[in-house]
Amino acid sequence: MNEMIRVLLVDDHSLVLDGLTARLNRCAHIEIVGQASSGRDGIALAERLQPDVVLMDINMPTLSGIEAAEILGEGPGDMALIILSVHDDREYILDAARAGAKGYLLKSASAQDMVRAIETVSQGGTFYSPEIAEILLQQPQESVPLTRREQTVIALLANGLSSREMADKLRISVRTVETHRRNIKQKLNLNSTPELVRYAIEFGLVD
Repeated sequence: MNEMIRVLLVDDHSLVLDGLTARLNRCAHIEIVGQASSGRDGIALAERLQPDVVLMDINMPTLSGIEAAEILGEGPGDMALIILSVHDDREYILDAARAGAKGYLLKSASAQDMVRAIETVSQGGTFYSPEIAEILLQQPQESVPLTRREQTVIALLANGLSSREMADKLRISVRTVETHRRNIKQKLNLNSTPELVRYAIEFGLVD
């Protein structure tokens, strides 16, 4: 990647902040623009610095990561929030997605996954580490009223692929991909890409 990605770190443990900084400073295209140790301070700093990505713990003093995701989602700009947590409970993950978080990583995630997550959400995609995707897929799901191809398309969408990238991966035309996306929206009565992504996460379609 050529463009610098500006990242804000928010965690109430200094050792975690130090560890994240050490990991991310190894990447020439990622710049740590600030750190905060509480949710409310994190929001204030995000509003002032306007980073591309906010990486925040889910359990924070004064304001949780989920509450922060809701606040950032209502503000101007294209800031993306990634939840970083020790919690692998399905409800935490779904709550984060519903609040508008663009990614969810366990604190045990590899440095490679962390960098991939930052890169993906900074480009408008979503990222859930393999461990999180496995947790979602292991849960019993209600029936999904989509064809197998439509399930594949919505899963790729949730993983941040564009229509062109999906067309290349599935060896179909961009027009066919757009038709699938339109049919999916009609079947599910959903109108936006974020709604489709949340649906894919809730029904364990993310791979």
